Amino acid sequence: MEAVSRDPRPIDQAIAVGTAILLGALGILVGIVAVAVFAFALAAAGIDVTDRPLLGIVVSLISVQGVGLSVVGLAYLTITGRGLGFVRARLPTVRDGIWALGGLIAIFVLLFAAGLAIQAITAATDVETAQNSVTEVAQQDPTVLLLLIPAAFLIIGPAEELLFRGIIQGRLRQVFGPWFAIGIASLVFGFAHASALTGGSGGIGALLIPLVTLSLLSVVFGVTYELTENLVVPIFIHGAYDAVLFGLIYVVFAYGPGLETAANNSSGVLAVLF
Repeated sequence: MEAVSRDPRPIDQAIAVGTAILLGALGILVGIVAVAVFAFALAAAGIDVTDRPLLGIVVSLISVQGVGLSVVGLAYLTITGRGLGFVRARLPTVRDGIWALGGLIAIFVLLFAAGLAIQAITAATDVETAQNSVTEVAQQDPTVLLLLIPAAFLIIGPAEELLFRGIIQGRLRQVFGPWFAIGIASLVFGFAHASALTGGSGGIGALLIPLVTLSLLSVVFGVTYELTENLVVPIFIHGAYDAVLFGLIYVVFAYGPGLETAANNSSGVLAVLF
């Protein structure tokens, strides 16, 4: 693991945290602007994205992950002179594969525990958790989820892990050390997804429950990155986890109202981590 800067000053720590928050916010903001630009360009060509769920998902993937997160991350590496070498990545080894499998199992165990906790909290407080807007699109056309399964490995996992683990966590590690960096990066990652959530009732809790849950689950990405020093590992875990969720939600919406009811009851967990 990379050594921490000797005796970091409070100002250095504040700058590192501020940079982490700014990068996360900028990545999402640039992505949202890119969505608007693409949608406007398509509308000018007579194509209404709102009437085409599949096209809307493609535009969102290209804009948020492809343009927003990736461009902001790469721009930061270029401007600061860190370069791609700052991100620790290489071809995976057998040891990496073992950690990837272990991380994938761990995140599903955490998901199960989180699901039980969320059900208990929502039952006791009458809070209905917000869910990812992709779920609403999938209710109109479940086939969009089939597109998202390969996209989880090719676009979502790589783009999100590059920015939040490779760059943000890496920057924080230089000042705080690995474990504190994991915590802050996970919080930034979780709360960066706030713009993707819709619906819910019961005040701020409707947003906080899924965002905190997402932050806790993403600790697995940060831990495996530090233990393997290889970004490919959390990219795989992230992609595989999202792909499984997309597959489960597809089955729910494509086959039967009974399954749909079950999905709605657990949407705060199943529909947030992408």
